[in-house]
Amino acid sequence: MNREEHYFDEDGQLIRSNTFDVTWTDVRAKRDQLLSDTDWRAMKDRILPGEWKEYRQALRDITEHPDPNSAADAWPHPPE
Repeated sequence: MNREEHYFDEDGQLIRSNTFDVTWTDVRAKRDQLLSDTDWRAMKDRILPGEWKEYRQALRDITEHPDPNSAADAWPHPPE
């Protein structure tokens, strides 16, 4: 979740940047989508490698951050 917007002039020079706030609803929606995107890896007939278990657990734990903005800045990266 990118909380920053950048504006450039015609020459590609940065004019300004804005950082916007997100809500827990935004964070949970993205978390739910990322979990849904990886559900196929956690099917009953598949063995889920440890790095995918850790990634999915980190997604579930994202709401343990103190506020939604810090959560939105700390998304785990999926394994390769």
